[in-house]
Amino acid sequence: MSPQEQQRPLDVLILAAGLGTRMKSQKAKVLHELGGRPLIAHVTRKAHALDHRKIYVVVGHQAADVKAAVRREFGSDANAAAFVTQKQQRGTGDAVMSAGEALKDSNSTLLVLSGDVPLVRVETLQKFVDYHRASGAACSILSVKLENPTGYGRMVRDASEGFARIVEQKDATPEERLIREINSGIYCFETAKLFSALSEVKPANQQGEYYLTDVPAILATGGEKIAIYLHQDAREVSGINTCADLAEFENLLRRGTIRGLMMEGVTFIDPSHAYVSAEAQIGHDCVIYPDVLIEGDTVVGDGCVIRSGSRITNSKIGTNVVIKDHCVIVDSEVDSNCTVGPFAHLRMNTRLEEGSAIGNFVEVKKSRVGRGSKSMHLTYLGDATIGEQTNIGAGTITCNYDGKNKHETIIEDNVKIGSDTLLVAPVTVGSGSMTAAGSVVTKDVPPDSLVAGVPAVVKKKLKNRDK
Repeated sequence: MSPQEQQRPLDVLILAAGLGTRMKSQKAKVLHELGGRPLIAHVTRKAHALDHRKIYVVVGHQAADVKAAVRREFGSDANAAAFVTQKQQRGTGDAVMSAGEALKDSNSTLLVLSGDVPLVRVETLQKFVDYHRASGAACSILSVKLENPTGYGRMVRDASEGFARIVEQKDATPEERLIREINSGIYCFETAKLFSALSEVKPANQQGEYYLTDVPAILATGGEKIAIYLHQDAREVSGINTCADLAEFENLLRRGTIRGLMMEGVTFIDPSHAYVSAEAQIGHDCVIYPDVLIEGDTVVGDGCVIRSGSRITNSKIGTNVVIKDHCVIVDSEVDSNCTVGPFAHLRMNTRLEEGSAIGNFVEVKKSRVGRGSKSMHLTYLGDATIGEQTNIGAGTITCNYDGKNKHETIIEDNVKIGSDTLLVAPVTVGSGSMTAAGSVVTKDVPPDSLVAGVPAVVKKKLKNRDK
């Protein structure tokens, strides 16, 4: 291949139009989640990491949801992927032909991937592309050998061990079914030659489908070179076809993630009973107890202890934090030296500032809890801003919803909220104040005041309080 040909830009085509009938699900296969992210998100991320020009995704079943999943993966980069629609699911060849309008005249190398192969590594794909470009082939096929190749298209080689053809399981002879080398479904093509050959593909098979696997034989008949890249790790390039496959891959991903964390100084009391997202980060000297789930892009600082039954999702945890048993922390931030739980719930951008404590059966929603403040028992804090060194008594409720709108409660520094206090928002409790047990606070409380009653009224001013 000439230097000019080697420099052809790389386009990537991801096939994601199928329903995946073997999943026995009404959800499109590529939308099933692995490690907390749709299968298609894993594949598009790997494709995006390559030195490429454009990514195209073929959609069909539940196209709007598949597009949304891809767009979430790319975030603000709206032009990272283009979508083409396969109107009828008539095989892989038809899926690629759906992209013909966008690609047929492109002077590029085209990497074809399946949207259900989530564990393939960027390094593997790059080596495969490099091999294709160096070989001078019109088409390269990534193959692997399986102990049990049932269900896969077999790689039939000629007398010189070169490419002869690919035969699908349903169309294979008994002798061909004994072949262990299979087609992974990952290809590199010279784009113009691919679409020229696709025009010759006929649905001459039991399923009446247009097979992309017919293209290499058509190219070879026309005198083009077909290369085979035999990859050694079959699991890496395997697709997910059933819910059993999905569970197996989930375990593989989880074990690899946890092993990597242990090598970096994280202690798992029982690694077989913990789940950590591949995107999560956990600091040195953390101790993770059994049945902990750490999901999404959560970050946990050094020296934290996370006890059994807790789930942390898309949150940031500081250093030396203790999260006791059975806590749920979602989309929130816990600063250093805090304690949470047991049985606490933080959600919707809650923030606990340094040294604060949230205890048994306390729910905190969309609120900030200041340095050194505490709410230890049976409390709901919603849409609240709580100052420093404040204590919230058991049974406190911020009554933030009036039936139409949410309202804010502000509790300033050095406040003592008595047990069973109801704070009817919008309301402010001034610094240095106290509420008596059972108070229903409907009006702002001045600083350094004791309020009591239903509704609460000022009983006296508090002097010389130790703040």
